[in-house]
Amino acid sequence: MIQLTVNGEVRQFDESINITQFIELNNLTGKRIAIERNGEIVPRSQYADHYLAEGDCLEVVVAVGGG
Repeated sequence: MIQLTVNGEVRQFDESINITQFIELNNLTGKRIAIERNGEIVPRSQYADHYLAEGDCLEVVVAVGGG
């Protein structure tokens, strides 16, 4: 089990997952989002390569349209 902080909230996962899996688990697939891991923006093309580890801090920003 690993523990992460996501947008300031502590979350637990059964095992290490990559960012693509995190997006799927949180119903964010297809949404316009940006993800910051430990203070650095993760390029969308690298989501599958970045496995989350114990203590990681994620900030997930969802783009909202309007005007």
